[in-house]
Amino acid sequence: MEFKAIAQQTAEEILAYSQDISGWKVVKSSKSIIVSKKTSKLFLGNLYRIEGIIPVSTAKLSNFLYQPESRIKWDKLLKAYNVLHKIDSDTFICHTITNSFAMGSISPRDFIDVIYIKHYEGNVDIICAHSVDFPGYPPTSYYVRGYNYPSGYVCSPLKENPAYSKLVVFVQIDMRGKWLTSIIEKIMPSNLVSFFLNAKDGIKAYETPSARRRHSRHPSVHKKK
Repeated sequence: MEFKAIAQQTAEEILAYSQDISGWKVVKSSKSIIVSKKTSKLFLGNLYRIEGIIPVSTAKLSNFLYQPESRIKWDKLLKAYNVLHKIDSDTFICHTITNSFAMGSISPRDFIDVIYIKHYEGNVDIICAHSVDFPGYPPTSYYVRGYNYPSGYVCSPLKENPAYSKLVVFVQIDMRGKWLTSIIEKIMPSNLVSFFLNAKDGIKAYETPSARRRHSRHPSVHKKK
C-alpha cells in the first residue's frame, strides 16, 4: 500500500477510536488530564487515550501539532525529529529518535512514520502517524526500531467555549527490543501526562509573535547524507 493510502486509512482508524466509548479504563488523572487504556487489537500491548483542554482554537492547535519544526522544541521525550520526504502539503515521512526511558533502563528507540493531517466537518482535525518502511532508512545497530500502530491527535472545538480546544491523543506504540512489560505499564501513563503538558506549554511559546514569524505551514525536508 502506498504511503498516502496508509495515511488516509490511519486517519479513519483514529476517527473510529475517538468514537469508541466502550472498554476504556482510566489509569491516571492529573492536572485535568485523563489517561485511559484498553487492549490493542493490533499487537500485544495497549492503546492509550489521553484527553484534556488546550486554551487555543482548533486551527491554531492543529497547525502547531502538525509543524515538524516545532516538535523537537517542545516534546521532551524526543532526541531528534527529521522530515525525510514530503509527499504533499498534508503528508510527510519522518524519522524520530526518542530519549531513553525509566532512568535509562529502556534505551532510545527510533521510528519511521508517515504523518498526515485531515480536516473533518465541524472544525475537527486529525493528525495521525503510522510506522512504515522507507527506502534508505533500514534499522541500524544504534537504536532499537520501534513501531507506531495507528496513533494520533484529534483536535476539536470545546463545546462550552469554541475558542478553546479539546485534544484527545491516541498512542499505540510497540517498543520492541528487550524490555519488561511491567516497566512499560508503569511508566507510560506518567510519560503521556508529561507529553500532554509539554504540548500545552509548547503552544504558549509558539503563539508568541516572534515564534509565529519563524514558522511556516509547510515542513522542511531532511535529506540523508
